[in-house]
Amino acid sequence: MEQIRQRIAVGDWAQGQEIPSIRQLAVTLRVSVITVKRAYLELEREGIIVTQQGKGSIVAPDSRLGTKLYDEELAKHIERVAQLGELLGLTPKELASRVEKATREAADRLTKEYS
Repeated sequence: MEQIRQRIAVGDWAQGQEIPSIRQLAVTLRVSVITVKRAYLELEREGIIVTQQGKGSIVAPDSRLGTKLYDEELAKHIERVAQLGELLGLTPKELASRVEKATREAADRLTKEYS
């Protein structure tokens, strides 16, 4: 399921685009059809894909979908950063300082790339 979310989040599969059938994706990912079917059902419940009987599945045509997926991905990474900081014994202030430094460096890199 995370692989599907990731492909949608990075734009490999655009909004409204047909996604591989359950069988095709199972073969590609080398997982069982049941695993992919469960993932599709979960993604349907979350509103990320839409499945029409006999027509296949598409990425939901929601203009906020990309932002939603990026927000979820960012939240996971932030949680992981907090866990790693705790494992390293960093204080909240030290962790915030490192995050701030990394954010500044990334912003500087992006500014140079796009200027």
